[in-house]
Amino acid sequence: MFLFQVLFLGLPNMAAVVTRHKHFGQEYLSTESKYVVREYSRTYIFSTDFLMIQQHNYLFVSFHQVEKKMPEKYIREESMIRGPKFVVRLRSHTVYENSAIKLFCTVEGYPTPQVKCRVLIEVVDTSSNSHGQASSQASIIVKSKTFSPVFWNLIMHRTKWLFMSICMTHFTPISFPESSDYTFQICSLFYKRNSFICSPLIPHVVFLGPPEHLLKESRWVKIESGGGVAKLTLTQLAKDDEGLYTLRMVTKGGDAVHRAYVFVDGKLFQAPGAPMDIKIHDANRDYVIVSWKPPNTTTEGPIVGYFVDRCEVGTENWVQCNDSPAKSCKYPVQGLFEGHSYYFRVRAINSRGIGRPSRMSEPIASLDPTEFERLHGELDIVTYYDDLEAEGKAPGTPSKVCASETDRTYVVLSWVPPVYHNKAPMWYYIEKLQVGAGSWQRVNTKVPIRSPRYAVFDLLEGKDYQFRVLSANMYGVSEPSEPSICSDFDFCVHSGVPSAPGQVIATRETDTSVLIQWAPPKDPNNLIGYYIDSCVKGSKDWTSANHKPHKQTRFVVHGLTTGETYVFRVQAINELGLSDESQESAPLSVRAALKLPSSPYDISLLYCDGESMVLNWKLPIHSGGAEVTDYYIDKCNVAKKTWKEVNIPPIKERLNKTGGLTAGSVYQFRVYGANLIGLGDASTPSAPFRCEAWTMPEPGPTYDVTFTEVRDDSVVVEWKASVYSGASAITGYFVEKSKKGSNTWSKVSESSVNHCYLKVKGLETGESYVFRVQAENAQGIGVASTPSDPVCIKALPGTQEIKCGVDEESGDIYLSFESCQMMEKSKFAWKKSYQEITDFSKGIVVKTSGSHSTLLFKNPDKEDLGTYSVSVTHTDGASASYKILAEGELEKMLALSYDIRNPIIPLKTELAYKILERGRMRFWLQAEGISSAVTYKFFANNKELVNCEQTKMSHDAATGIIEMVMDHFTDDSEGTFTVQIQDGRAKAQSSLVLIGDAFKAALAEAEYQRREYIRVKEGPHFMEFLSTQIGDNASVTLVCKVANLKKDSVFQWYKDDVEVIPEVPFSKKDVGLYKATITDDRGQDVSQIDVSGKAFDDIINELSHISGSSASELSIQCTAEGIMLQCHMKYYTEEMKIHWKQKDSKISASERMRIGGNPAMATLEIVETTDKDKGMYTIEIVDPEKTHSRTLDLSGEHRGKVVGGLPDVVTIMEKKTLSLTCTVCGDPKPLVSWSKNDQELELSDQYVIAMDSGKFASLTIKGVSLEDSGKYTMTVLNKYGGESVDIIVSVYKHGDKIPDIKPTPSPKRIMPPTHQCHCFTAIQNLSSTASWDS
Repeated sequence: MFLFQVLFLGLPNMAAVVTRHKHFGQEYLSTESKYVVREYSRTYIFSTDFLMIQQHNYLFVSFHQVEKKMPEKYIREESMIRGPKFVVRLRSHTVYENSAIKLFCTVEGYPTPQVKCRVLIEVVDTSSNSHGQASSQASIIVKSKTFSPVFWNLIMHRTKWLFMSICMTHFTPISFPESSDYTFQICSLFYKRNSFICSPLIPHVVFLGPPEHLLKESRWVKIESGGGVAKLTLTQLAKDDEGLYTLRMVTKGGDAVHRAYVFVDGKLFQAPGAPMDIKIHDANRDYVIVSWKPPNTTTEGPIVGYFVDRCEVGTENWVQCNDSPAKSCKYPVQGLFEGHSYYFRVRAINSRGIGRPSRMSEPIASLDPTEFERLHGELDIVTYYDDLEAEGKAPGTPSKVCASETDRTYVVLSWVPPVYHNKAPMWYYIEKLQVGAGSWQRVNTKVPIRSPRYAVFDLLEGKDYQFRVLSANMYGVSEPSEPSICSDFDFCVHSGVPSAPGQVIATRETDTSVLIQWAPPKDPNNLIGYYIDSCVKGSKDWTSANHKPHKQTRFVVHGLTTGETYVFRVQAINELGLSDESQESAPLSVRAALKLPSSPYDISLLYCDGESMVLNWKLPIHSGGAEVTDYYIDKCNVAKKTWKEVNIPPIKERLNKTGGLTAGSVYQFRVYGANLIGLGDASTPSAPFRCEAWTMPEPGPTYDVTFTEVRDDSVVVEWKASVYSGASAITGYFVEKSKKGSNTWSKVSESSVNHCYLKVKGLETGESYVFRVQAENAQGIGVASTPSDPVCIKALPGTQEIKCGVDEESGDIYLSFESCQMMEKSKFAWKKSYQEITDFSKGIVVKTSGSHSTLLFKNPDKEDLGTYSVSVTHTDGASASYKILAEGELEKMLALSYDIRNPIIPLKTELAYKILERGRMRFWLQAEGISSAVTYKFFANNKELVNCEQTKMSHDAATGIIEMVMDHFTDDSEGTFTVQIQDGRAKAQSSLVLIGDAFKAALAEAEYQRREYIRVKEGPHFMEFLSTQIGDNASVTLVCKVANLKKDSVFQWYKDDVEVIPEVPFSKKDVGLYKATITDDRGQDVSQIDVSGKAFDDIINELSHISGSSASELSIQCTAEGIMLQCHMKYYTEEMKIHWKQKDSKISASERMRIGGNPAMATLEIVETTDKDKGMYTIEIVDPEKTHSRTLDLSGEHRGKVVGGLPDVVTIMEKKTLSLTCTVCGDPKPLVSWSKNDQELELSDQYVIAMDSGKFASLTIKGVSLEDSGKYTMTVLNKYGGESVDIIVSVYKHGDKIPDIKPTPSPKRIMPPTHQCHCFTAIQNLSSTASWDS
């Protein structure tokens, strides 16, 4: 088997290669192919078989073929002869123009197959030997340089890029999620150099991975360096990559080392993480043993087992190897094909599901171990013993059979092979014996064993076995070896998981990390490593500190929150799983480890009196994590050059008067700072100071020049006054500034300031400045102070200013500040006029919570005007100030404070009263809102009332009602009633005055209610007194409700003191005083109601409303004297306000216009109508809320009419034919209908109705009979109305006397319009309705 390689260079118009599938490294494939090629050839050389150059396509094809240096010998095994086979087939590629492409394939067969390549539309690879032929083909798709959107969508939907870069200037923890099946991720660590001044050469860059091994280019690791950038790329990040990475740069100027710890979190939700460190052991012809390390299970359920998957090299088909989960972290994979190469991976399982797969292992070929050893060896070390051993001899007996590895169901045996120099291949047979049962059985009946090491599987757990080995060749089999000893194979009992680790100790490391140390477990049981978990104190949210087993007993946990308190625990791991958790460590707050302070600096001389000197120095730059509390001073007489201690007890302040000096001598000083850890280094010696008394008239230097409130264009400079004031008092100070690195000083202001602070404005943003201060007196300007430290004029990110306001709860005036930076030891320092506030006796209170601090003024006055500032210690200068200078601003805040401190409860209603039954008096009010904790008091004439049965008090917080019920309201109750309410700080008060007439009215009502109560309780009585009730049908009813009756109780009605029975319907005659009585032997009760005046008018108005709402449309009815307009309604009475109008003119009642009606309708009769009566008629029914109107138009000319032709009376003999014909008119043409005796006439063969030319209407009755006698009515009607005419028909028998019937005048009846709202009926020739038409 060997590798076949095709190289295409410069295909026309091809660019970069892009494929969908993963390719394995060329280095591995080449190595793998060499192993297989060497299987049956002692030596080999590579030569070029053929070279083909195609001018137009620039096609270059080359492949290497093995030429045998010596003939194949001693290969006589039948199983070794096989036809050619492609182990790794050619695969298709999609590439871009002008790109190079390599095609790989791997073939096997014996004898060695010949390989040929053909390039057609596809690349075809043919392999053949004397036992057969095999071929493989692949397509090459060439794409243009323009990217196809569809292609990229195909790639990117499964690709997710994670790109992170860090400047590795210190030890940095980094966290990445582990790659999944559908995610391709890249983790890159960058280091960029600014310049390499130390060496003109390019530095040598080395990357070290965990655990401190040299990283090399591989499928998982890409290393790039150059152009000032070093780049390490980890492709397909897995938990195996977790650990400490080191970048080492070797230059001529020295080495530089930078480190970063990479955390890889690869957990699915509640599923276990991926196993790690997949290793292959004991690879043989048909099996391998796979081992791995278990993942951490801090927040997931325990792991119940593992699945092992395999994938044959050259394919992407992963096959699960075990049906049931493996319980330990080692599993033997059997059933492999000899000569095939495989990848392996492992997945963990818990009750929630299956986790991500591990990173796949390195490829491994299923070959006999002896083949690997021979293939790895050099060619010239092979020794042949052809002449030393005779042909046809079987090998010797193996010895020392022992177990090199045991498990529950298998054992790995090893033995010492016999001395063997024959060229014929030798192999081994293994036999097993179950102790106490059966006989020896051969294990490997199908697969010959060539190496002295082999695994025996499928053993019964809990049973004892013995093994022996036989060697064999083509000439025979040796004697069996000595059986193994039973105790050598104690594989039946496994020791289990490790015991829990010992005590866990956490110590401070940095602001974000903690060093964890622990004792190893007492029973390690093949310990693999440890997992460390962290948890915030008080919570149960445990977090993994590492996702890859750590082998040492100390570990630095990174990524912690500064100032937070954590506890830690550790678990041990072996191949069977995780141990119990260790005991939790003691809680530890995350802070940097305490160190010694750095040295003080800038020692300055403030005053000298000839015998002593006043010294000052600056704080150490680094306190070491603890406050610097003590200082020690050494002095040195420059002439004597010896250092001596100045003080034995420590100095607490940075200002010290050093005595015991010799006048005229020159001294130097140095200072030590000390903290909780110990004494720091000494400062640099000060400048030489001569011990001479100061007598100059000008002031001495100021000291402690510091700065606060750094903003983008300003800074506040503070200092302390000079110790030496000179010949007169100090009158002011001048501040000078200079840019960092410059010796040019300039005054900030032309005039001096009389206080020890100054806000310097107009500075350049981002520029660094230093400041110094000079004191001034009457004699002049003194010596300048030591320059301050440089300050960069740029506000801190998130800088806040002081806020001033009034607290809405307490009414206190406050100054509030929230710091943008806070450390564990940070404190707020409030100052007034930049002098720390120490006197809190005047009601000033400071409250601090976290990063927020508030200065409260409990009793503010004019003395509190001024500039207030605050600074936060142990920060980068977080500070701010606020000026309260205007009295008007203070007065506004005081007024608001008073309103908040003295709030008023808003009232919905003031104190009022209501008289209850039995004459009790209820005093009540309602507030806008009260709480359940409200308190209140009632007063009567300034005397507080007590909550008792006589004066019961209560409240309802939901409605805000507060009440008091007074049981007895008497003459003595006259006066003023008051209630006082308090709810928290809010108050309210309300009063009610009951004096004079107001009191008498209230007292009379109370006494009446008291009498009523007594009356109701003793005899028959009215529960509800008489009242009027008007129904929807316009009925008027007097109603009452009585109670406490007996059988002999009598009920009577009276009107105007006369007993009556009320009549219906209601009208004006019903006006009067009505009374109802209920009487029995216990007494009498009376109720009365006056139905007159306003009460009567209210009834009429209600009736008008009901009648108006129910009024129908106007209709017309012919009368003997004219026509009548009718409006039907529920009830009509003449007392109702009803108006009739014609053309908007009110109609007055007269002999010709008769207005009236009955209880069912209102009418207007028009007598002897004329043309003047034509027009629009309206009826209006008025009630207090609305006017109801109905209209009728009597001005139309187009209604249906009977012009003439019909008689009034018709006599006819029976069996004759009667024809009634007349002329009708109307526009539109009217409809004609006939009726008999007011019943619609049914058409038949006897009754024939006809209409000719639209104006001649007729009724024909054939063969009349006596039953046809009666009143026939003809009706003519269209949308504007119509009329009807009656005809009397009399039928007599043949031979009878013709009846003498006199006609009775019957006027024509006018019919109203059919659509009253759109069309109107006109009156025409109304005078003819009283006459008959011939």
